[in-house]
Amino acid sequence: MPRDPISTNKAPAAIGPYSQAVRAGDTVYLSGQVALDPISGLLIEGDVQAQARRAFDNLRAVCEAAGGSMDDVVRVGLYLTDLDQFAAVNAVMAEYFQAPYPARSTIEVSALPRGAQFEVDAVMVLD
Repeated sequence: MPRDPISTNKAPAAIGPYSQAVRAGDTVYLSGQVALDPISGLLIEGDVQAQARRAFDNLRAVCEAAGGSMDDVVRVGLYLTDLDQFAAVNAVMAEYFQAPYPARSTIEVSALPRGAQFEVDAVMVLD
């Protein structure tokens, strides 16, 4: 099955040997997004909620570049450097998704790229 890379300048450029997303058939696998500003490539300032909003905005931009929307996301992975911030991130996630909500995993990690506090990745299915 062919793999088609997805790319947009409305989300940060990949900072390694990977694509922002890859479409295989009707499924789009979205790479992790942290709170990098798409223009400067720098990590935004602010608390975990500000970082989560920027990361979800970046994720949404890649969804749209793939021809979908956040409503097409079937699974998200959340990665936090401090699981005590779960409620704050959960509140932000509720701003971006509506029922039926995607499946989700939430994992505490020791560190994230560029010193971010939060990262999100996703899987989207298109009709």
